[in-house]
Amino acid sequence: MTKIALKWLMVAHLTVGLVNAAVAAQDTDAGKLLFRSSCASCHGIDGKGKGPLRDQLKVPPSDLTILSRKNGGVFPVGAMYEIIDGRTAIAAHGTREMPVWGTYTSRLLPPSDILIDPSYDPEAVVRARILAIIDYLNRIQEK
Repeated sequence: MTKIALKWLMVAHLTVGLVNAAVAAQDTDAGKLLFRSSCASCHGIDGKGKGPLRDQLKVPPSDLTILSRKNGGVFPVGAMYEIIDGRTAIAAHGTREMPVWGTYTSRLLPPSDILIDPSYDPEAVVRARILAIIDYLNRIQEK
């Protein structure tokens, strides 16, 4: 009896672990997480420009859900990349040297595993983060 109970306990533990992993996997949308941590304070959690800091700004934040509509039905990937990486200046975002979103897209501190992986390329990480935000913005466009 004890062996059977132990077996079922192990199966239950494994099942709970798999369910938790599946739930966690649903919450790992990198673009969404980066947007929420770097952009939502001004642009709002839904991207419509109604973030909690909007009243503190001289120019209201843009509604990022209508970028495609304002661009003839095409999402402006290149323009968004240049805004996020700092090439196209947006006064509220700060200067290229110190953008409002900090180290996520401009300068990166090396992760702790750099000692393990000497091929670590911080610029590649920056590009991946920018592209993740752009992908998320593309997915929240109003139809």
